[in-house]
Amino acid sequence: MKRTSMLVFVLAIMVILTSCLYADIKTPLDIDANETPIGSKVGTSTIESVLWLVAWGDASTDAAAKNGNISVVYHMDQEIFSVLFGLYSKSTTIVYGE
Repeated sequence: MKRTSMLVFVLAIMVILTSCLYADIKTPLDIDANETPIGSKVGTSTIESVLWLVAWGDASTDAAAKNGNISVVYHMDQEIFSVLFGLYSKSTTIVYGE
């Protein structure tokens, strides 16, 4: 019984702390990405934060489109980078289009 309780406790901690030390994730922001054209241009915009106290940047779709000289957005991705429970984090919006 003690061993089972310890195993359940360890598994619970692993689930709770997933990606707390380091995370580098890229995900689509489309629900039908397999049916969406990508386009020939790519633009990015980023926001960063440090120590949960200071944040800067513009991760909007508009900023990413302007940075890539895109007038028609076809698809978007999001990239998230985080270290040590978010002591430093960076979120990037990536847009594809023409």
